[in-house]
Amino acid sequence: MAEINQNYLYTDSNLWVEIKGDIARVGIDDYSQNEFGEIVYVDLPKLDHEYVKEDEICVIESVKTASDIYAPLSGKIVSVNKELIDNPKLINQSCYTKGWLFDIKVSQKEEIKELLTPEDYRSHVE
Repeated sequence: MAEINQNYLYTDSNLWVEIKGDIARVGIDDYSQNEFGEIVYVDLPKLDHEYVKEDEICVIESVKTASDIYAPLSGKIVSVNKELIDNPKLINQSCYTKGWLFDIKVSQKEEIKELLTPEDYRSHVE
């Protein structure tokens, strides 16, 4: 059974989102990192680039597959987890803390209401 962090919101595409003011920290959840297997490469989004919700924002590659990651919210990338460039396995080791992907300054706050609560997300993945 995958761990679901109760402090985060989720997307139906297996991303977690931590909201702090107008900044959202984003990563893939435990369910996804288990499905991926060993993650070997992460193509992070461009810093200071504006994305619209559902835009392709980055790519994660594992020994099993490669997958596009889509923006969970509209906004501007304000930071990326550069540690993942040299150590993408951080996602496997600690997907909810050290393995975060990027921070986005949310431009359309109403989109936050469309994210799933931990309870709703649990129903989605079970």
